This record gives sequence, structure tokens and C-alpha cells, in this order.
Amino acid sequence: MQLINIGFGNLISAARLLSVLSPDSAPVKRLAQEARDRGMLIDASFGRKTRSVLIMDTDHVILSALEPKTIRARADGAAEEEDHEEG
Repeated sequence: MQLINIGFGNLISAARLLSVLSPDSAPVKRLAQEARDRGMLIDASFGRKTRSVLIMDTDHVILSALEPKTIRARADGAAEEEDHEEG
């Protein structure tokens, strides 16, 4: 199982990550609010500005202070490591 650092010592499973989004659009803000209302929102930004919203296959929505491109690069690195382990 590969883990991705999403900032401030928080790690998520690369296999469970569905999407990394920017929080600027209204639909993403609505998605985060709906997750908060259902109790499925995890705020891993530690009070900093939310720069990315992560959608997990467990129906959780995670807020992070890292840029989406940074998280995507880390996720791609985790996928490459997993490919090397299998081969």
C-alpha cells in the first residue's frame, strides 16, 4: 500500500484517491459543504488556505493546503514506485 503525504504529516492511501480538485469552483465548494453536513469531511489544512480538495473512494472529502499539482506529482511518484515493486 502506497501512501501520499498531503501536508502536515497527513498521509492518504494512493489506491483510494479518486480525484484531486481545485477548491475554486462552486460545484467543488458545494461538494465540500455537503460532505461536511454528512460528517464525511476531513480538514487536513490545519487552518491554512485550502488549495486542493481530494475525493476518496470511501466517500470522504479531504481538504489540503498543498497545491493540486504537488499532490498529483506525489501520487504519480507513488504509482511509479508500485510499478517498480511489481516488476
